[in-house]
Amino acid sequence: MSSFLGVDGGGTKTALCLVSSDGDVLATLEAPSCYYLGPASSAGVELVSAVLGEAVPAVCARAGITPGKVDFAFFGLPAYGEVSADVPALDAAPRAALGHQRYRCDNDMVCGWAGSLALQDGINVISGTGSMAYGQHGDRRARGGGWGELFGDEGSGYWVGIRGLQAFAQMSDGRLPAGALLGLLRDHLSLDADLDLVDVVLNRWRGGRREIAALSRPVVQAAGRGDSVAQQVLADAATELARLVEATRVRLGFEPEETVPVSYSGGMFSVPEVRDGFQQRLSDGAGRFALQEPRFAPAVGAALYAAQLAGAPLPRPALARLSENPVWPAPGK
Repeated sequence: MSSFLGVDGGGTKTALCLVSSDGDVLATLEAPSCYYLGPASSAGVELVSAVLGEAVPAVCARAGITPGKVDFAFFGLPAYGEVSADVPALDAAPRAALGHQRYRCDNDMVCGWAGSLALQDGINVISGTGSMAYGQHGDRRARGGGWGELFGDEGSGYWVGIRGLQAFAQMSDGRLPAGALLGLLRDHLSLDADLDLVDVVLNRWRGGRREIAALSRPVVQAAGRGDSVAQQVLADAATELARLVEATRVRLGFEPEETVPVSYSGGMFSVPEVRDGFQQRLSDGAGRFALQEPRFAPAVGAALYAAQLAGAPLPRPALARLSENPVWPAPGK
């Protein structure tokens, strides 16, 4: 029986999943984020090696095997390909953890597509800490978004969190009417004074992506309590995510009359206002899309992709068996 390792890196955590050729989940593990760019990280590419160096042996130990027994692995790494000079180091990072070279690296966007669409042609859009869309159409591959938190990642948890902070500041000043968000963020951050927000975000967090993305939760809560500003933030997030899909459809060369399978991954799609708004905007847009719930979680998709890269894709009975034992239920389910 062969075993395939999937690793889905992200801005919040790194998820690992070992899958057998029969469709059994052998082991899973959640490890710290291996995102090495941005103002809150000073370790550089060495962070990736450090995280994988602990996580890969740990997930293999849970399965009762050594890393050397893994037939093939796929590592979806955040920011892969976004700094060309770092690609050789990222490609080399898993080698010490595995003890062999039966693996491949790419951006973590591939994990979302591979899992949600089970390796079929179409587009997956990610909205977690960051955001982007990725799809395949025959031999074509294309991505949209994923430009980072300073001038991109529209519709992501970080993007929503930043807009929540902006709204808080303007509500505190009186530039916007005070809504539910004002009190929710005060309580969430235990602020003695509103200006203490500067200390929390810039001094204590140092602009950390994970911490700011987590502020999307109070924004969602505020929207549920009728805060019109928070509701508009979520509506705008849905619009931005639909724009990513439409642009990716064009780049992949789908004909206007073709119906394009679309799915999603990432925590923001667990928010009904985002997920439903996204579906509505796809329906109202120029393209023809068939939105479907994700079939597998990204880490499982990474394992499936590893099997395909090894020339041993899981057969339909194995995929059906895997579906019967869901790991990390997909958002919206």
